[in-house]
Amino acid sequence: MAIYEFEGRVPRLGDNVYVHPSADIIGLVTLADDCYIAPGARIKGDYGEIVIGRGTSIEENCVIHARPDQVTRIGDYVTVGHGSIIHTATVHDYAVIGMGSIISDWAVVGEWAAIGEGAVVTQNTEIPPGKVAVGLPAKVVGDVKKEWKELWGSYKHVYVDLARRYPTGLKEVG
Repeated sequence: MAIYEFEGRVPRLGDNVYVHPSADIIGLVTLADDCYIAPGARIKGDYGEIVIGRGTSIEENCVIHARPDQVTRIGDYVTVGHGSIIHTATVHDYAVIGMGSIISDWAVVGEWAAIGEGAVVTQNTEIPPGKVAVGLPAKVVGDVKKEWKELWGSYKHVYVDLARRYPTGLKEVG
């Protein structure tokens, strides 16, 4: 696992956290219990701070960073899709960040909000709780349906389970 202290800024990992060996956790980063950090993810608290809540999954090749002396906060049971970028923003509990999305400086994504694949939530934009936003720039186009919450809730627990299984189940071959 690539966990690095930087100038006295030390990452803190909760219980049952899985960080893939090709992912990087640098500096002032807090990962709560049951987080899953996939291959290629880069979470960097070198001059800002990153706080990630319980049961959150950061999928492959995501980048999470913050401006100097500022904080990027990602809540509990958030899914951050493959290749997404979150920079000095706040993402509340249970949100779904679609693959390739960008959540830019001082943006806020509400609880149970969903950001569509490839969407760009621009600086200072707020996506209200329970809303779906898509596009460039991201615009609200509807509501998260009850059945989506049920389905997404089951997916979120898949990653909590993977965080527990990967340490003993991942074997290098060849």
